[in-house]
Amino acid sequence: MHDYGIDGAFVQRFANGLNNPGLQKHKDVVLANARAAANDAGRVFAVMYDLSGLPKGGTQRVIDNWKRLRGELGVARDSAYLHHHGRPVVAVWGIGFNDRNKPREYTLAECHELVRFLKNDGCTVMLGIPSGWRSLDRDALPDPQLHAILAEADILSPWTVGRYRDPVGAKRHAERYWAPDLVWCRERKIDYLPVVFPGFSWHNLKGDKLNAIPRRKGEFLWSQFLAAKKAGAEMIYVAMFDEVDEGTAIFKCTNEPPVGEGVAFLTYEGLPSDFYLRLTGQGGRLLRGEIPASPEVPVPQE
Repeated sequence: MHDYGIDGAFVQRFANGLNNPGLQKHKDVVLANARAAANDAGRVFAVMYDLSGLPKGGTQRVIDNWKRLRGELGVARDSAYLHHHGRPVVAVWGIGFNDRNKPREYTLAECHELVRFLKNDGCTVMLGIPSGWRSLDRDALPDPQLHAILAEADILSPWTVGRYRDPVGAKRHAERYWAPDLVWCRERKIDYLPVVFPGFSWHNLKGDKLNAIPRRKGEFLWSQFLAAKKAGAEMIYVAMFDEVDEGTAIFKCTNEPPVGEGVAFLTYEGLPSDFYLRLTGQGGRLLRGEIPASPEVPVPQE
């Protein structure tokens, strides 16, 4: 990440495994490795709790785990830990989603308690939320309590993976949602972190269409950087660094993947293996005003 101008990474911890000693140990090893690498490379890291799959009452696992990470492991005291306005950042993903086929068991009331705990613990709280959060429709629960929770957060980050499928759709989404979202947030002095992604496929994970959202040799990702910049975004979350099972990875990938029966792999369409790392770095330069907003996909710098 240092080599490509990427600021850092959120280290996901799926909260539904925190009550399993074996899984928690694995998560601790992953976090320790990311922590060491961030210190060695001069990058930042932060903890992101994913609430997906939690049972009712399960948010207490996050509270207990954060107490341990901050106390016993001292992660927030690490100089490489991401701070925002002087406070350690803790991200909580999965608040307010309207999963109609399988509703989430943990409640908005629990989520409100969790946010208040983290705020009282002196943290900057970032929330991963549905894209329909502002109008309480589409992928969001139609419950006004969601707004009460979000008003107490410091950073809102609506999930957009799969919400549009091409550069035209990305531009339309930014105009229809990101721009007014930013107005809502600025009126309440809340920061806004839009999510962009290079492409998407659930073929191997769920049997869906292969290459459902094509990368278009970087055109799709770059169109989202441009749309976010035009909407007024000052920060961006790139999904994801290593999410191979959803086809959103930006880390180095070969154009000659292994071939196995019943499994299909996408490639980077002949582009260099580190193309998306470099393009993400260029996206950061665009946000900072270091390069002009051009519709042409920039040739990533060596």
